[in-house]
Amino acid sequence: MLDRIRASIPALPPAEQRVAKLVLADPRAFASLPVVDLAERSHVSKPTVVRFCRSVGYDGLTDFKRKLAGVVNEGVPFVHRSVDEDDKSSDIVVKVIDNAVSAFLKYRNDAATGAFERAIAALTEAGRHGRRIEFYGVGNSGIVAQDAQHKFFRLGVRATAVSDGHVQVMSATMLAPGDCAVIISNSGHSRDLLDAAEIARKKGATLIVITASGSPLAQVALTGNHILLAVDHPEDYDRYSPMVSRLLHLMVIDILTTAVALRLPGELRPMLQEIKKNLRAKRYTRADAD
Repeated sequence: MLDRIRASIPALPPAEQRVAKLVLADPRAFASLPVVDLAERSHVSKPTVVRFCRSVGYDGLTDFKRKLAGVVNEGVPFVHRSVDEDDKSSDIVVKVIDNAVSAFLKYRNDAATGAFERAIAALTEAGRHGRRIEFYGVGNSGIVAQDAQHKFFRLGVRATAVSDGHVQVMSATMLAPGDCAVIISNSGHSRDLLDAAEIARKKGATLIVITASGSPLAQVALTGNHILLAVDHPEDYDRYSPMVSRLLHLMVIDILTTAVALRLPGELRPMLQEIKKNLRAKRYTRADAD
């Protein structure tokens, strides 16, 4: 929500920009102060405060303040950082979606395109020459690794997802120069993934690490000029199930898959078309059997 407000400032009239800056300066106070105080602190009229709330997509001041309060509060531990105990279903829908959309927009603005270009080039080169592309993740990140393998193997490349720590060590040991190890971690502290990354690095494979910047795993990626696709977000992985980070990681995989598909040889697309055709025929056969 705050990222959306920040992004909307250039399009707002000057008076409403002052209200927006007041929100961003102290969102917790804005959510609790009466409209008279908000207008006074922004040096605008009371109707301008209400117009600002509508300009950024809310029904009015009451609706805006209720949703802002959900953003600045701590949420419900171990459930979701953006919701409150007494939220109605409609509030939960808005808060959970707003939280995810805000994270996507922030990542769009912060993403390091240079790192993406290097990752796409390395994956394309590995795919073009039949080298191995291994996706490593544990827990929730293991699910993302499986999604990555599902997307990449349809491109006709040698893609594998590994979520068991022992198998990751064996897999990394068999890597060679020209192979890619894509390591996915929310926290960047997993011992299993750190071990696999270090082994893959020593074997000469290209490391592509999707994790939080500043984490131990990110530091491994930065050693020896490997590739870090940093994904940072305010989700506390010790207190909340990592939902937003998983969505962001899935989006990163989708970006990589799309870009690699466009760069691989032209005969790839007829094969993708044939896969779709065969899957469609399988669905219709099952429907007839039912």
